[in-house]
Parts: sequence; C-alpha cells; structure tokens
Amino acid sequence: MNLLKSQYDLIKYTREQLFSLCEQLDHDDYVKEIEGFGWGSVRNLHAHVAECYQSWLGKFGLKKNITPVNPENVRNVNDMREVFNEIDTLVCSFIDEYEGEYEYKLTGRVPWQEDHEELSVLWLFTHTTTHEFHHKGQIVSMARQLGYIPSDTDLLTPTDMKNLLNRHKCMN
Repeated sequence: MNLLKSQYDLIKYTREQLFSLCEQLDHDDYVKEIEGFGWGSVRNLHAHVAECYQSWLGKFGLKKNITPVNPENVRNVNDMREVFNEIDTLVCSFIDEYEGEYEYKLTGRVPWQEDHEELSVLWLFTHTTTHEFHHKGQIVSMARQLGYIPSDTDLLTPTDMKNLLNRHKCMN
C-alpha cells in the first residue's frame, strides 16, 4: 500500500464534498468577489488551490513546464472539476516518481526568493494538501457568507470510507 496515495484518495473524497457544495451556488455567487477573502471569489480561490499543486508538485517537484490555471478560463464548477482531474494525474505522477523516497530533498527556485530552496518530497505533498484544506475552509465560509448552508465537507464515516474504496482511486 502506498500511504500517500491512500491519503490523497481521502483528500479527493473530501474535495468531492466541496464540489457538491459549489454546485449548489448560483453561478453569479461562484464568481462573485467577496470582501475580506484573498483571491476574491470561490472560483478564484479554488483555482489558486490547483495552482499550488501545479507550482509545488509539478514545477518544483517534477520540473515540468506547466502553465498555471487561469481562473478566467474556468466558467463553472464542471470546468473546475476538469482542472482537478488534471491535478489528480499530476499528484499521482509525483507520488509515483518519488515512491518510498519521502525524505528525498529536491532543490529549486521559489519565485519570491533569490536563493534556491531544498524541500523534501513529504514536505511538498504535505504543504499542497494542507494548503487545500485551509482554503477549503475559506470556501465554505464564503458560501455561508453568501447565504448558503453547507453540509459537512470534512467528516468521513465508515460507510463513506467503504464507498471511497470503490471509486476515485489514485492507486492503480
């Protein structure tokens, strides 16, 4: 069993809960700029999460030339799902590339620093996934501020876990 793939499968499940919430939003609310939140709208914040995976795992970790997602090209939640399908492929490629080498250090340039940074595979995976959860909480708060009542986007019950084993798997 690959622990990181198993964990990422659980992350994808909770992401699905967030997509279900986003599908309840009127389109205008999905793209509405909300004061007090970085990145402005639910859509833009969701795109920022995807861009974090692209930057850290794709560019820094896999040394791929990736064009960051442009929120303006994401018209609706279904488009965002497609973006995250690509992110899923990227994450699984990253995990496959460094399987079992979680303390392996990668060196690269970080755009806002002059010096190169040395980061472990585990750090990169942990940073991107915790970053997603941080912003997932913000998206739920934004939905509440817009007048929606979100369902729980975090709780995984034993039944949920059983259903998860049958779909949305990163593991091949």
